[in-house]
Amino acid sequence: MKSLSLMAASLALLGLSGAAQATTVVNQAITEAEVRNAQAAWCKALVDISTTGATQGQAAAKALAEKVIDAAYGYQMGAVLFKPTLTVAPQTFRTTRAGALAYFVGGDSNFPKDTGFALKGWTKCESKNAAVFIAGDSASSMGNVMITDRAGKVTTVDKTWKYVKDDAGQLRIVLHHSSLPYSGT
Repeated sequence: MKSLSLMAASLALLGLSGAAQATTVVNQAITEAEVRNAQAAWCKALVDISTTGATQGQAAAKALAEKVIDAAYGYQMGAVLFKPTLTVAPQTFRTTRAGALAYFVGGDSNFPKDTGFALKGWTKCESKNAAVFIAGDSASSMGNVMITDRAGKVTTVDKTWKYVKDDAGQLRIVLHHSSLPYSGT
């Protein structure tokens, strides 16, 4: 009986009682389905931004792109390693939210060469992975994204994405590398 009293006293000192405590279990593991869903959401967002730009103008597309970036990318967690397809030095890499936004919708004098990649009239987007590598709380994927313009022309882009989960358990892009396939010439 003395040992039970000693245990109760020890638990009390630790701020615990002998009663069962509610616990929170946070599972930050990522599934392949989550990766595929994130890629599909990214593709849908690209088409939605493009459609919004065509029907409601650049300001509306910018407002939507801000929401998309805030929901999909991990800029609120720190620098995102984003290398867009059509960027050149000295602004090749877009480690800030402002840089990503300028790339997607243009209109930022700090990024004068950006005309808005997401405003190019995209009507369809599909992701096809070569492979997905999952290591617990991070996932990387590599493959192609095929985007179709209003004229039906398909552009294939090589994509590498890395994802982690934020504190709320939402998948966030923390690395996004995009390039045109090597043509051999």
